[in-house]
Amino acid sequence: MSLLRPFAASLLAVALAACGDAHAPVASAGQPGTPHRGGVLKVALDGDPQCIDPQQAGNNTALNVGRQLVDSLTDQDPATGAIEPWLADRWEVSADARHFTFHLRPGVTFSDGTAVDAAAVKANLQGIVELGARAILGSTYLAGLAGIDTPDAHTVVVRFAQPNAQFLQATSTMSLGLLAARTLATPPAQRCQGELVGSGPFTLKSFVHNQVVSLARRDDYRWPSALAAHTDQAWLEGIDFLIIPESGVRLGSLLSGQIDVNTSVAPQDEAALQSQGLPILSRANPGVVFILAPNESTPLFSDRRVRQALNKAIDRQQFKPILSQHQQVASALLASSTPLYRDFSALLAHDPQGAGRLLDEAGWVPGSDGIRVKDGQRLSFKLDYWQSVPILELVQQQLRQVGIELRLNKTTLSQTTALQASGDYSVRFLNLTRADPDVLRTVFQAPGYNVSVRQPGQIDQLLADSAATLDASKRQALVDQASQQLIEGGHAIALIELATVLAQGKQVHGLHYEASSRLQFFDTWVQP
Repeated sequence: MSLLRPFAASLLAVALAACGDAHAPVASAGQPGTPHRGGVLKVALDGDPQCIDPQQAGNNTALNVGRQLVDSLTDQDPATGAIEPWLADRWEVSADARHFTFHLRPGVTFSDGTAVDAAAVKANLQGIVELGARAILGSTYLAGLAGIDTPDAHTVVVRFAQPNAQFLQATSTMSLGLLAARTLATPPAQRCQGELVGSGPFTLKSFVHNQVVSLARRDDYRWPSALAAHTDQAWLEGIDFLIIPESGVRLGSLLSGQIDVNTSVAPQDEAALQSQGLPILSRANPGVVFILAPNESTPLFSDRRVRQALNKAIDRQQFKPILSQHQQVASALLASSTPLYRDFSALLAHDPQGAGRLLDEAGWVPGSDGIRVKDGQRLSFKLDYWQSVPILELVQQQLRQVGIELRLNKTTLSQTTALQASGDYSVRFLNLTRADPDVLRTVFQAPGYNVSVRQPGQIDQLLADSAATLDASKRQALVDQASQQLIEGGHAIALIELATVLAQGKQVHGLHYEASSRLQFFDTWVQP
């Protein structure tokens, strides 16, 4: 699994957001009336998608685009977490969570006219395994795949060597979304740039990096998720995703009517939007919250006491004034919108005196400028990051108060990726969105992605056991134990929940988030 490391930044790329009812459509001024067919929706993204192949994509901008191009075997209700039919109209899971049988709905085709049948599903799942580290998310969902059987054209049996309780939820993600055979035969790099054929409600017209991704409606689409509000083709004629990195430009473009939707609202812009009566929709992203992950292979962070001191030195309540009004400070490693979430805020309490005692025990004593020293070395480390998150400066100040120097280096996604791939770093800043607690295993298990470069131990057995049981109460207990040990060991420092906050024009209706807080435009329409 070490092959995943060079692609770490893609896995962990994020967009800010917040909490709310994800399945409900965006609130609109006045009565929405009867849905209107037609119109091209102009949607602002805050960054370039880089790779729009859903099976390879890792950042939110790419996944928001990719969700419109591909369908999944199942869907997940964002309000309840329940798995609902999509391309599979029913399924069975063996008692040991090793065999998953899907029964496909008939008559579904890719946009090139080829059938979405059992052979296509098998080819896609096998293809994701073959992509390896390029399928940064999907490959982890399929770990331990033993075989795929196709007893008839509409039945697929997926077999795993070990119990894999998370797999049913994984089939609802776009990372396991289905692509036509001609796309699977295309080199991965070309797929990233837009050589894609899916079965979704929209098709790709064009992709110009750092400018626009244009989609067109597929007129013969008739197989939406069971969660959709209507059953035939999408209401919109098309979607133009415009790349607008500057938050102020996105705000001005929405206020002036040049765009219809701003997918990433900056906290400082919320008041202006509210004063104009423009609807805002927010939802807490499920999954692992924003964390600092110390590199435990370094001499500094191999010491448990230093890692624990980081956690105790941080006052998360001080983050609130600079966060979006929709956003929350972390109360666990899992976000509050994640199934099986449990509040561990007591383990995240601000305790600067406790942090000082731990550092004293570890041999770090205050230096002349307040930064602690040991054997002539300063207690200082650098964080390279690319995200626009103002809390990091506050974290820097709080750590300094206990004698820790955090040096912040704002850089680019590609530079951060290269640095992390080299292993030459002290700490990482990241999150990962997924509406299943197995996201902890994806991020922390050793051997595996093991973001903290932690030595294998009891945590890994807890994570493996949680993936092996379908019993919700047993899984809850295992997830809780793993979460507690990760926090208490200082293996991850929870900071804030990721949230998605968007704003739209009053003419836009029916836009909503799916379970992983990505956007679903199938039911969206524009009032003429």
